[in-house]
Amino acid sequence: MSESTTVEKADFWFDPLCPFAWITSRWMGEVEQVRNISVDWHVMSLSVLNEGRDLPEDYQAVMERGWGPVRVIIAAAELHGGEYIKKLYDAMGTRIHIGQNKDFDVVIREALDEVGLPAELAQYAHTDEYDAQLRASHKDGIDRVGDEVGTPVVAFNGTAFFGPVLTRIPRGEEAGRIFDGAVLMSGFPEFFELKRSRTASPTFD
Repeated sequence: MSESTTVEKADFWFDPLCPFAWITSRWMGEVEQVRNISVDWHVMSLSVLNEGRDLPEDYQAVMERGWGPVRVIIAAAELHGGEYIKKLYDAMGTRIHIGQNKDFDVVIREALDEVGLPAELAQYAHTDEYDAQLRASHKDGIDRVGDEVGTPVVAFNGTAFFGPVLTRIPRGEEAGRIFDGAVLMSGFPEFFELKRSRTASPTFD
């Protein structure tokens, strides 16, 4: 852990389906080991983001199934406490991205069991009972950056951006230095965008 006593604040909006959000979230876990940082975790939804858009048929099918994991996380937070947001994200994301399990009903059941939550919560994957809360969490993140983005959305000390988009998980002090740069840029009010075309696929080493 860095000797600095300044506590940096990050807010992280994710959809468990997104491989880039997964890599960025694992980077944040590395940062927590080497910097004084407090992270709050929030749900956003690619299914909400893409509502009404003309999508390729295969991607539309994923978006239709994508409601399940985020609905269950929101329901768990509402019924059992916000600490389960990150716990369920870790459990679901490990199965989706590391285990390559695309059967989200199985992912949900196994994740609930792993974190010690009632199996009955899986029913909320197929109901809109907590969609108002899901949409509010999504809107809170997306309103900070605009709707022409995806996931993740990360706010550093209150200033939010889409990304950073990474294709590899930085480790140790390298993770800390990247975080330092992100915080530095976010502290300049006139900084808005830094981007290049992506030429690599995500790896989850």
